[in-house]
Order: sequence, then C-alpha cells, then structure tokens
Amino acid sequence: MNQTPDQARPTPRAGIMDIDAYVPGKSTAPAGVAKVYKLSSNENPLGPSPKAIEAAREVAGKLDVYPDGTARRLREAIAEVHGLNAQNIICSNGSDEILGLLAQTYLAPGDEAMFTEHAFMVYKIYIQSAGATPVVVKETDERADIDGMLAAVTPRTKIVFLANPNNPTGTYVPFQEVRRLHAGLPKNVLLVLDAAYAEYVRRNDYEAGIELVGSAENVVMTRTFSKIGLGGARIGWMYGPMHIVDAINRVRGPFNVNATAIEAGIAAIRDRAHVERSVAHNETWLTWLSEEMTGLGLRVTPSVGNFLLIHFPDDQKHSAAAADEYLSARGYILRRVSGYGFPNALRMTVGTEEANRGVVAALTTFLKS
Repeated sequence: MNQTPDQARPTPRAGIMDIDAYVPGKSTAPAGVAKVYKLSSNENPLGPSPKAIEAAREVAGKLDVYPDGTARRLREAIAEVHGLNAQNIICSNGSDEILGLLAQTYLAPGDEAMFTEHAFMVYKIYIQSAGATPVVVKETDERADIDGMLAAVTPRTKIVFLANPNNPTGTYVPFQEVRRLHAGLPKNVLLVLDAAYAEYVRRNDYEAGIELVGSAENVVMTRTFSKIGLGGARIGWMYGPMHIVDAINRVRGPFNVNATAIEAGIAAIRDRAHVERSVAHNETWLTWLSEEMTGLGLRVTPSVGNFLLIHFPDDQKHSAAAADEYLSARGYILRRVSGYGFPNALRMTVGTEEANRGVVAALTTFLKS
C-alpha cells in the first residue's frame, strides 16, 4: 500500500502544531553561582504550611492506595473555610487543569473565547487545543478594559477568561466592573474568573467571585493552592453552578488529585495562621520593593499580587535582557515576560528579606554601570 509522507506516521490534528508551548520561569543560575534565589514562579517565600508537610508525610506509607476520586474531604475543607457548598466545588491538578477542562467542555471549532492581551498564556493554548478561535482584547494602562471586552463579544463568543488579579501585571478589576462585565454578556457565555492570587489582595473593592457565582448560572471561579505554598502539590479548584460541575465531572480524569496533595491541601487550607503570615510578609515587602524600584528610576506596574512587573530603560545597556543576565549571574532568577507582550520588563516574585534586598542592591549597581 502506497502512503503519502503525511500518512507515514501519526500526525496531530490541524492547528495543534500552531500552538506555542507554555514556557515556565527558569529555576537555575549559571554554573558556579553559590546560592540561587528563585523569584520567577510566584512561589511562597515562607514555604508550605508545616502542617501540610506533616500531613504529606503521613501519606507516604499508603501510596499503593488510590485516592478518593471525588476529593470529598478536600472539597469539604475548602467549603468550610470559604463558606461554600462542597457539592459546587471540583478539585483539580492545579487550576490549569480546570481551565483546560472548561475549554474542552464548552468550546468547539468555530467558537470564540476571549482574554486580555497580557493575560495568562495558557488561555490561548487551551482555546486553540479545543479548535476554537482566541480573541485578544487590548488592555488600558496594563489593566483589563471592560468596555473593550464587551465590544469584542460576538454571536460566536462562548467563554470569557478574566484573570483577576492578572499575571504578570498584578493589576485587578474592581468587583463592580466585574459585575458590569457579567451583566453585559449573553446568558450562554461562560465567564471564568481566574482568582489564582486572591489570597494576597488587600483592596476593599475586590472580590474573588464567590458572590457572583452564587447568583448566576454562567460564572465560575477558579483558585489554586500554588501561590500560598503548595505549588509542588498541584492543587486547584473551581466553584461553580451545579450544571457546570456536572459537565466537568464527566470529562475530568477519575483520580486527578493525588493522595498526597489531598491531605496536604486539607492541612494547608485549615492552617489560617500560615496563610496570614504569608500575606503579611507579602504586604510588607511588596510595598518596600515597589518603593525601592521606583527610587531607582524604574517603572513598576502597581500590583496586588505576590509579584512585581518591573520595566527597564529603553537603552540596550540597561534593558531587561541585560538586567536578567546580570541578576542571574549573581543567583537572582527573575522571569522574562516577552511572551506576555513585555519585551523590556522582568517579573519578580516577592521573596525572602535576603532575596529582596539582594535584588535591589544588585540592580542599584547594575543601573550605575
């Protein structure tokens, strides 16, 4: 049987190879650097809850046993802390998995899904994976433009992704504006509120989305344990209407949250003291870093997350690329964000006191060179 070159091996369906793979923040420094400060992935500088560590250790002798496929006890712990109905919660392998499942479930070829120009890169990946068309809406002053988003809605729009707060900018949309966005969407359009950094926000006009989800049939909120200390455990969750929960449960993997993650997550979310320490540390050093970077003459996008977007001068000598090379050589690993539309900026996670002071000292010397 004669075969064409395209038939000589399995080939992905049309559009898959057009997807740009997600590139995570780097975690290593050049050889010979004595100490590395990883400030590229928005991890908690205080580490995981000690109670979560102990809970994970206790699972070690039971790794031959499958976990509860519904993660019932973890859902109940989340519900207990946030005052929710556990039946309206789905847990997942990081919130990324939920975002992908939503795209898989509610998008088809010919559909459109929307996000803003500097939003989380996986939105585009999951939209394209579903065969749908990504629609990118320009931001205003590095913030989501609600009027622009509403203007971009068409009869083909099926999902609107809103990262609130947004990564990598750290900006947020006040909740009255979120409600205005929702009110302007057709009832058949799903609004996904990605609140991965909600724990860190300390603004009176911010709300992660719980109230809106509770009163609407076309809104879900996604959250994660990663930013508050369990990035390695990969735990995400969604709160949504029962008809959406039912649909997602039909397509998710049967054991998508592992046993260690379930027990660590239960302990972590109930350890409110650790969460409060983490948030207090972030509030102190986010303010300090913003002031110090501004004092160096660098523009900083106002952030409510656990990271800063730092913009560098246009001259080649002091560009973001040059700063990244200079910092990496000294063990300070920040995040290049060219793929997010910021070719001359770096994103810095709020780190330990030692790391924060070290970056500022290094940049002080770098900018004088």
